[in-house]
Amino acid sequence: MRVVGVDIGSVKQSNFAWALVDSLESGVISHGDDPEGAVQTLSRSLTEDGQAVLAVEAPMAVPVPTSSSDQWRWLGRARTGEGNRPWSAGAGAGSLATGVAQTAWMLSRLHTLAPEATVTTQPQRFIAGEAKLLLAEAFVSATGKPVPVESGQHAADAEAAARATLAYLTTSSDGFPHVACAPHRALNLLAVLADWGGMPVPRDELHMDVLVIRTQPTS
Repeated sequence: MRVVGVDIGSVKQSNFAWALVDSLESGVISHGDDPEGAVQTLSRSLTEDGQAVLAVEAPMAVPVPTSSSDQWRWLGRARTGEGNRPWSAGAGAGSLATGVAQTAWMLSRLHTLAPEATVTTQPQRFIAGEAKLLLAEAFVSATGKPVPVESGQHAADAEAAARATLAYLTTSSDGFPHVACAPHRALNLLAVLADWGGMPVPRDELHMDVLVIRTQPTS
């Protein structure tokens, strides 16, 4: 299984990075610092393997309280499992805004290169073969942040996102910290952006949590 991890960040300031992995035992297959490279890699992976995973390091689902009269008090609060790194404050809010634009571009571009690719944000549907591309969110922060590699912190974060996602999908997921919009409704931004880019996902996924992979603390 090939997984492309993307560290969202300013393209202008060279804070964007991506990395491709297909094994927990081997090194990075390829990496780069441009969105086009990430998309080309995903397109080749879909062609050669039939399936691929894109893990984006930015908040890609936000909690929306129910529409009853008193639930507005919960607007903007952290998701379950985020701790002191909520999606709505500081770095989270900044990466969300940048991630929306960059992910929209990547998915639109991928649709141009692989127009037949089917998409899901639900791992069980991906594993069952109902879609060729799985979209997920990576949460790389705090004690789970990796030691920088020679190519820099952004490259290290992209690799960590890819490896953690691959580990979740190919090994037991019991030990992974959980992040979710529940008990509130989820606004699935990955589903929205895929649809905007011409890669429609099942409509029920608009209201489903995305798979959030929170990296493990480094040793």
